[in-house]
Amino acid sequence: MKVWPIALQVYSVRDVAQQDFEGTMRAVKAMGYDGVELAGLYDMTAVQCKAILDEIGLELVSAHVNLDIQEDDKALDAYAATGVPYIAIPWFTEPKSEEELNASVDRIRRAGERAKARGMQLLYHNHDFELKTLGDNRILDTYYSRIPAEYLQTELDMCWVRVGGQEPAAYLRSYTGKAPVVHLKDYVGTKSKNMYALIGTDAAKEEKTTAFEFRPVGHGMQDIPAILEAAEEAGAQWLIVEQDSPSMGKSSLECAEMSIRYLKSVIK
Repeated sequence: MKVWPIALQVYSVRDVAQQDFEGTMRAVKAMGYDGVELAGLYDMTAVQCKAILDEIGLELVSAHVNLDIQEDDKALDAYAATGVPYIAIPWFTEPKSEEELNASVDRIRRAGERAKARGMQLLYHNHDFELKTLGDNRILDTYYSRIPAEYLQTELDMCWVRVGGQEPAAYLRSYTGKAPVVHLKDYVGTKSKNMYALIGTDAAKEEKTTAFEFRPVGHGMQDIPAILEAAEEAGAQWLIVEQDSPSMGKSSLECAEMSIRYLKSVIK
């Protein structure tokens, strides 16, 4: 099996990163992670974050940046100044009609063009609702089929792919050549009304559910070895661990360490 570079989505440890970004990144490096994906800047500039990561020896693989922020020239230029190769849309409102879908496609394409002009590749980080069918195709598949790969590639989240009704490894293989970054996320349970409350988004204020729980990679119901095999076949360059909220009575840092410990045990 390919020996993968593994990054951590900093959102996974946001509770401690907000208090001590540098100390948290040093802990992440000590666990054995090779890089990180940002989701916010913790009261710093993007360049300042990158300088800390460089000093520690963590690669800045990608950054999750809301689309409205990406549409601001100064904000986008600030990320481009770090040399980050990938910039990802972390969450995008679900289109409810063909008209809204067409508008979404146009907006995402423009974002991809703007990123490409600054030397970055735009990625799309999905949730389960993009796996719904609208018109003749799944919403997510429409994005990728109608927007050229030079302007949009995948950051398939393996948890949400499965929650959305697709088999993760097979779905990942369907995007061979368009899947440079894969989000590894594990979970137990089934889709439930309040599961988005676990993400911590403003769109989900309901009480947290017990029917669905995020888990460290390798400690849930995902077939991680099969996903890793598919990722290699699809041409992925990076694996990114994400756990939206800690579980199993562990802290966010403990969960992150459990994930990479498991991955190191199966990637040999």
